[in-house]
Amino acid sequence: MAAAAASPSPATPPRILLAGDANGRLHQLFKRVTSVNQSTGPFHALLCVGQFFSPDAGDGDGGGGGEVADYLEGRAAVPIPTYFTGDYGPAAPRLLAKAASSARGFSPGGIQICPNLFWLRGSARFTLHGLSVVYLSGRKGPGGPGCYSQDDVDALRALAEEPGIVDLFLTNEWPAGVVNGVDTSNAPSQISDPHGYDPVVAALVAEIKPRYHIAGSKGVFYAREPYVNDSAAHVTRFIGLANVGNKEKQKFIHAISPTPASTMSSVDIHARPPNTTLSPYISPAKSVPVEETPKRPAEDADLQYWRYDVKKQRHGEAGGNRLCFKFTSSGSCPRGSKCNYRHDEEAREHYNRNVCFDFLNKGKCEKGPECRFAHSLSDEGAVRDTKPRSERRRVESSCWFCLSSPDVESHLVISIGEGYYCALAKGPLVPNHVLVIPVEHCSSTLKMPVEAEAELGRYKDALAKYFEKQGKIAIYFEWVSQQSRHANLQAVPVPLSKASSVKKIFHLAAQRLGFEFSVVNPDGGANRARELLRSECDSKSSLFYVELPEGSVLLHLVDSNEKFPAQFGREVLAGLLSMADRADWRNCKVSKEEEIQMVDDFKQGFREFDPAE
Repeated sequence: MAAAAASPSPATPPRILLAGDANGRLHQLFKRVTSVNQSTGPFHALLCVGQFFSPDAGDGDGGGGGEVADYLEGRAAVPIPTYFTGDYGPAAPRLLAKAASSARGFSPGGIQICPNLFWLRGSARFTLHGLSVVYLSGRKGPGGPGCYSQDDVDALRALAEEPGIVDLFLTNEWPAGVVNGVDTSNAPSQISDPHGYDPVVAALVAEIKPRYHIAGSKGVFYAREPYVNDSAAHVTRFIGLANVGNKEKQKFIHAISPTPASTMSSVDIHARPPNTTLSPYISPAKSVPVEETPKRPAEDADLQYWRYDVKKQRHGEAGGNRLCFKFTSSGSCPRGSKCNYRHDEEAREHYNRNVCFDFLNKGKCEKGPECRFAHSLSDEGAVRDTKPRSERRRVESSCWFCLSSPDVESHLVISIGEGYYCALAKGPLVPNHVLVIPVEHCSSTLKMPVEAEAELGRYKDALAKYFEKQGKIAIYFEWVSQQSRHANLQAVPVPLSKASSVKKIFHLAAQRLGFEFSVVNPDGGANRARELLRSECDSKSSLFYVELPEGSVLLHLVDSNEKFPAQFGREVLAGLLSMADRADWRNCKVSKEEEIQMVDDFKQGFREFDPAE
């Protein structure tokens, strides 16, 4: 009987053999392994992906079990420690039944079915000679023996949230989309066959982000160019292996010697070969022809884009030259000559004389009698409120979110529109955590004018396209209290795989606090849901709401004597993403230099979608 391979010394990376679908041809497989081990070894382990057992029912008839039985019954020896995931085939259930019945508890490193042969059942993570190995046993199917379960998938998604880099990810089938973004003209023709691809595997590998992904089932050898991962420093290499003993002489055994990530230097972790590509699992946003690019709704020229010039107001000649609120309110704009809005000193003078900004900018004001600013350019009209603007805006001058405030951190701003601007959150829960904020000092986005609501929709559409490129979707929530000073609608991107869990986790969190959410517009449609919110909620109500990915809204009206946690939305999403330590933004603050770099990186990717551009 063959002895187990010796472990490598601490300074030497382990040497691993990889093999594709054995299909029950274990004599041929292990003969080749023995030869390779003697000539270029020693190798410390063999990892087999794809179907391990014979696809022929005859191999299991009469209790023989084919070649596999020779090893299980001691007539042949497995040369080095061997691990397999392809636990399917007509004879597999019977051959594995004894091993399964004798297994005690959960064995992430495999169930030994004979000396040196280990069955990786279900899904798990284990350490092999210092390497972090994650696997998904079985294949997609209706369930039962040989098929992975939803529990297996969910377990891996939970593992993906744990710290540390996964060195090897083993699956039987290829991830759908793995050849996206590469030239396949010289690749085997079989990769165009849809058989053997699995979208669930694609979703898992995008979350797990292993350094190597090994798969079988396609019957060909294919080593993809390395690709970068979202929110990870290292690259991933995909290797697909052919069937053992295939007639086309495709490579079915492959050797690697990876240094465990846990012992690698930061420089080595960040290394990217020259042929590195983008991730194949991030779908590029569909390009929209210029003539189809969404525009702001057109209005009559005598209503939209009016400025302070009385002659132009009378004749509707203002065109699209709108005012920059930052410049008009403060006298400066961080975008300078690159700003898409008008910097006008005369408009600034009117603004400082208490003339309504909306009136200056558009010739009308949606707030009606509630607006306390003047709607006239004459001196008489401009002093309608005897209090100087500087006094009435005292609160705004100390507000973190008012662009005119000296306290605003303008380096976090990523886009400025007419009624809203976007900024990266300070102390973000996750990268690209965005705040959508009213330009004017307003305590709730639900109190903003109808026109501003349309612009909010355009920003949300743009963010959706931006996050889609990263395989994510934004979850929006807002906390409105009687003490709220300046509204901010938070947009937290979460992986698409987590989207279906958002509703459930918010309901669970509500139950723990002793309340139940009401569902606004349960039939879906985010715009309609916000319309209902605006009509149902009066200006005196404290409330929390979260916009779900399917379009409905969860709403909680907060009683005056209820102690509602101000960070509730963030805390719930931190739980969803297994980031409890980041629930408090104060624990997540970074330097101003890092914030500036984060904003620059965001702007580069967002520019093509930015409705303010």
